[in-house]
Amino acid sequence: MNRRDQILKLIVEHFIKTAQPVGSQTLLEEYKLTCSSATIRNEMNALEKDGYLEKTHTSSGRVPSSLGYRYYVENLRDERVDSRVKFALASVLEKRTQSVEEVIEQSCKILSSMTNLASVVLGPKVSEEKLVSVQIIPLSGTTATAVFVTDQGYVENKTFVLDQTTSVEDVQKAVGLLNERLKGTPIVDLVPKMEAMRPAITDYVVGQDVVYQALMEAFLRFAGERLNLYGKDRLYEQPEFAEDAKKLRKVLGLLDDPKALREALSDVGEDDKVDFHIADEDGDLAIVSARVNVPGGSKTSISLVGPTRMDYDAAVGMLRYVASTLEQYFRQLEGGDAEWPTEKTSEQPKKKNSKPN
Repeated sequence: MNRRDQILKLIVEHFIKTAQPVGSQTLLEEYKLTCSSATIRNEMNALEKDGYLEKTHTSSGRVPSSLGYRYYVENLRDERVDSRVKFALASVLEKRTQSVEEVIEQSCKILSSMTNLASVVLGPKVSEEKLVSVQIIPLSGTTATAVFVTDQGYVENKTFVLDQTTSVEDVQKAVGLLNERLKGTPIVDLVPKMEAMRPAITDYVVGQDVVYQALMEAFLRFAGERLNLYGKDRLYEQPEFAEDAKKLRKVLGLLDDPKALREALSDVGEDDKVDFHIADEDGDLAIVSARVNVPGGSKTSISLVGPTRMDYDAAVGMLRYVASTLEQYFRQLEGGDAEWPTEKTSEQPKKKNSKPN
């Protein structure tokens, strides 16, 4: 690591730890650098000129820019995984009766708890899914649950109460009609097709609109975003947001907008790679994401969301470990020959060659 890389690394890590701009004297005293204060200032000036550092208005110190964070994440960080994450995840995966969704949910909660960041699981886009089947499951003489399944393994259900004049057999006829006409339909087209079928459905269930409304509500949820957010409240504890109401409102606005959040999370790369990007134009929010292949071939990603000053050594290391461990777990469940992960993390990615000059 050359001197400029070393100085950038120390500035990023000091700012992550303290949330305070970093000056040359701080670097010299805190980290016992062998070069002079003037040399450090020259290197910091060069890093600022190249866009890796920014100067604040309230101090002579520097803070990392978006480019500086990216370079740090891709080239300079030291990846680490807290042993508590390994233990907690192993405890979750021991319960083999859990569904895929439950395993991913518990994994996201572990990540959020251990990193003090929000975590997000993002499923496949509805434009990439088609309906496989609709099933009706009688629960009693007056209640039933409709279950919908896509070719990506996504399941939605709706339980509803039948009018006394409506039989479960009538509902099953309506569901049979849905399967006949809607199987293979892209999810994004389900609602308009369902609306067009309304007269035919109500012919099967005379005078009973409850069934139609229940099915329509399920289809509307089907067509929604495949997105679940955990640990949002943890962002309140971050100094950037706790001390700046405007920043906090902007961040919460993004997290509460499924479409905007999906767009911010949409650039997840290939397997065994953790992606990093800044989620807003002001550079206040960063996202690290990893792809997880789940049973059924569903395209799923897990992300950690927090301030650009997040602890990337821990966040990226833990996210990579969880993603790679889940991959092995799901392959094992499907009968693959993957070894069960023990206490070692996945291999670190190769460093990129590009460096600040």
